Amino acid sequence: MAVNDECKLKFLELKAKRNYRFIVFKIEERIQQVMVDRLGKPDESYEDFTACLPANECRYAVFDFDFTTDENCKKSKIFFIAWSPDTSKVRSKMLYASSKDRFKRELDGIQVELQATDPSEISMDIIKGRAL
Repeated sequence: MAVNDECKLKFLELKAKRNYRFIVFKIEERIQQVMVDRLGKPDESYEDFTACLPANECRYAVFDFDFTTDENCKKSKIFFIAWSPDTSKVRSKMLYASSKDRFKRELDGIQVELQATDPSEISMDIIKGRAL
């Protein structure tokens, strides 16, 4: 599975320049390549992000999560989310599962990884819990 250069470039922009709040990636099966599916503007919310994950298709995503610690320090963590809903096709789930580690290696700087099959597994409470 190849990774389109745009994926790496946009991730670097999210990480270094904070040009994006999130990036959603999809595998273009026809050309066997991971591509950028959607870029989230810096002012978009976590709800905007979860709303753009398709209900019955797999995706990879990164989300730049800003939070405040118990000591009142502002921090941010980059989450990698492997989105694989139960309703997606078995072939698609297998393709995303088998390509995940290879793709993740291309994105240097991921701090937290989550695997999710439905929206409850990536609720804001879970994100906050994993960030702290």
